[in-house]
Amino acid sequence: MTARRWQLAHGRHLDLGGKAVVVGILNVTPDSFSDGGLFDAPQAALAQARRMIGEGAHIIDVGGESTRPGAAAVSAAEEQARILPVIEALAKAGEVLISADTYRAETARLAVEAGAHIVNDVWGLQREPDIAHIAAETGAGLIVMHTGRDREKLPDVIADQFVFLERSLVIARHNGVADDRIVLDPGFGFAKETAQENLDLMARFSELHALGFPLMAGTSRKRFLGTVTGRDAADRAAATAATSVILRLKGAHLFRVHDVAINVDALAVADAMLARETARSDHRSER
Repeated sequence: MTARRWQLAHGRHLDLGGKAVVVGILNVTPDSFSDGGLFDAPQAALAQARRMIGEGAHIIDVGGESTRPGAAAVSAAEEQARILPVIEALAKAGEVLISADTYRAETARLAVEAGAHIVNDVWGLQREPDIAHIAAETGAGLIVMHTGRDREKLPDVIADQFVFLERSLVIARHNGVADDRIVLDPGFGFAKETAQENLDLMARFSELHALGFPLMAGTSRKRFLGTVTGRDAADRAAATAATSVILRLKGAHLFRVHDVAINVDALAVADAMLARETARSDHRSER
């Protein structure tokens, strides 16, 4: 897998390609779909962050508004009150890279000022395009996610990815975001209406490399895994790890998960196999 350097805020960077990167989900919310209310108090959130760091998370992604279907919207002030103290505390500890999960430009600016290195926009810069300007101005890494919400999708799952994400990339470049600061996320579960649509996206994931950017996979505990396994959201860690391995073998670089330890172990096996395949290929080419 080709190595890439992802440039981030505050003079940081992350090398992608050689090893899978695990992003721990930290929902500082009362109503997220599988862990709402567990970590909405700052001390509980920080304890969970430390737990995920200890289990091998490279990045902690801090979100203050639930993105589950039907979730109540919160104000920018409420979102900021939830996430900024947690980001500040994590930044002060200096143990881990920090991502702010927000589509609001002002929240993104304040989050980076508080110490976040990355902005993760689930609306792909298309809800508040000025978030791209904030990313460029602050030098933040930018995760640009595909969503099918509030629009009519194309019937072909990959064609819709290209149409949406290419529009997002135009916004990013127009606002001065350098390509080496961008990661793309196909948005598993975000208005992918059926389990089949998500499975098709996973099966065809390799086609997304034609966009030319590192890719993040966010399948963790998603509803389509419940359809496949029959398990409730809190019991989908093993199913998530299975998708992580599949998507790593298809070239995903980052994995956004609730259950860090099981995914770290599963991805270590996938990375070991990829390393052996590379070694065998290099050996054959030398013969």
